[in-house]
Amino acid sequence: MRYPVSEHFDGRRFFNPGGLPAGTPLDVLRWKLTSRPARWPRSVANTHPVRIPDGVAADEVAATFVGHATFLLQFRGANLLTDPIWSACAGPFGRLGPRRVRPPALALDALPPLRAVLVSHNHYDHLDLPTLRALDRAQRPLFVTSLGNERWLKRRGIRDVVELDWWQTHPMGDGLSVTFVPAQHFAARGFTDRYKTLWGGFVVERKGVKVYFAADSGWFDGFRAIGERLGPFDLALLPIGAYEPRWFMTPVHVTPEDAVQAHLDVRSRLSVAMHFGTFQLTDESIDEPIVRLRAALAERAIPEGTFVVPEFGETILTRRAEARPGSTYGADRTRRS
Repeated sequence: MRYPVSEHFDGRRFFNPGGLPAGTPLDVLRWKLTSRPARWPRSVANTHPVRIPDGVAADEVAATFVGHATFLLQFRGANLLTDPIWSACAGPFGRLGPRRVRPPALALDALPPLRAVLVSHNHYDHLDLPTLRALDRAQRPLFVTSLGNERWLKRRGIRDVVELDWWQTHPMGDGLSVTFVPAQHFAARGFTDRYKTLWGGFVVERKGVKVYFAADSGWFDGFRAIGERLGPFDLALLPIGAYEPRWFMTPVHVTPEDAVQAHLDVRSRLSVAMHFGTFQLTDESIDEPIVRLRAALAERAIPEGTFVVPEFGETILTRRAEARPGSTYGADRTRRS
């Protein structure tokens, strides 16, 4: 790799400035030998009807929850997909690793034309190569990803790729731009490539409509920095699951309570939960993230309808609002279908 030395790259590896390092391979082994994971169901059916909008207004964005960290984002004249995974397992070849409990709420061939696909980092549940290859063959969108992944993807047949550093923006024309932002996490496809590529989230903006996609992150002060630098946001997509045991997961995944604080720190008018109920990646039960999120929202007196848990296949449509201190989106300003 030939990247300039920066606050998060030492010339050989990326790291979290001032943050906790992720667990070592020995920690992974310790976790696997000592964990007592909750029992998840073998499968859960999606029952919510999927109704993708034919179009949205210039001051609106629609987010359809496909599952895990995959959303279809629809802006006026531009559709994007976040961290798409349609494979049955989150692991090598789409056949190994944690098994999918809920199917994708939307078929790949039901997707509308895509302007871009956002890939936050190279973990298998976020960079699913079989899905990316299928999207490239069918639509040939632009793939926007983190430093270190462009060459890797192109060597595997993905044609149009751009990689970004933290805070770097890629304009896509017609008022649409994507900015890569920091996260407290790490990257690896195996035991020999840890920290060799970057990780992060995305901010998508189109003519004043702002969406923050957090991808994977442990708790860090960067949430406040993102809110101060690029917020407030009309919509934030925030993870709430895959956090137990805390001795191992604290550096890489937020708890539901952390997600509530992130919602406040990034200054989101409407936040939508993700990264739950799809793959059993960690030890908590399938329902615990939702239960704890709702309890945390009540404890913090967060207005109802401001941080919601979507149904799989649900579309949430929201619009740009004037930035006023303390202003939020409520249920009266958000249409869900």
